[in-house]
Amino acid sequence: MPESSASERVKAISNQLAPSLPPIVKVAPDGPRVAGKVVIITGANSPLGIGRASAHQYASNGAKAVYICDFDDTYLASHKAEINASYPDVDVHVRQFDAADEKAVKEVVDDALNRYGRLDVFFANAGVIGPNVLFTEADGEDFMETFRVNTLGPFLAAKYAAPAMRKTSPSKPTSSGSIILTASVAGIRSNAGATPYSASKAAVISLAQTMAFQLSGTAVRVNAICPGLIETGMTSIVFEAARARGTQGKIGQLNPLKRGGHADEIARVALFLGSDEASYVNGQAWAVDGGLSAGHPYVQNKLA
Repeated sequence: MPESSASERVKAISNQLAPSLPPIVKVAPDGPRVAGKVVIITGANSPLGIGRASAHQYASNGAKAVYICDFDDTYLASHKAEINASYPDVDVHVRQFDAADEKAVKEVVDDALNRYGRLDVFFANAGVIGPNVLFTEADGEDFMETFRVNTLGPFLAAKYAAPAMRKTSPSKPTSSGSIILTASVAGIRSNAGATPYSASKAAVISLAQTMAFQLSGTAVRVNAICPGLIETGMTSIVFEAARARGTQGKIGQLNPLKRGGHADEIARVALFLGSDEASYVNGQAWAVDGGLSAGHPYVQNKLA
């Protein structure tokens, strides 16, 4: 028997004996990760911020439209021009409003629905540090203002985004969406922030958990991101002071990665949570903190 004929018979027998494999069920399309999606991001003004970095991630991954919103609009027009220059096919809308203003939040959601017939992602990222003092020195007004921005803002985002995400249109035939709330590692464990800030971020985590269950069956997901020490406009004073002292190498020394984080590292998690790749991630508090919240603080080699 010719050698080629024998090889073909062996191959045929092997194919018959090989188990039949079912197709892989793919939950997200290949290609751009958020193709055609309409996205709203609050807290997007800071040049060093998570909001700006996230807007770039969504734009570079095929979003149809990105709304960049902030109470401070100093840099929003510049951000819009920058994104338009790099991603001309993306509609970028600038909105200046207080993220805890219920009327304003409703208006930006309504605008997305009126323009595009859909809303896919709302990243409620706006926040403040609040009074950085001992709790005995913080007054009630400062405490409640911290909650107003950090907790009421995400609540209102979800309140209006969730019904909007359930609406369907020719470009979006079924209910679905992703609501992403910026919490903090300070909301997971103590000693990472002042009491008003930490309490407000713990409340945000609770919002994500309770809302996820109240939206059961809608395919609208709610998750919280819990950043660790990230260099942003809010934390720049820490990084700048360390550089001035020559101690920048000590930034983030309590986490296993031994460094602070970058806004883009949070933005990429926000992109994942907003994409269909995260379609089974719901009601979670995602710590992006270099591992800080994975253990208890201690000084290495000094356990006793």
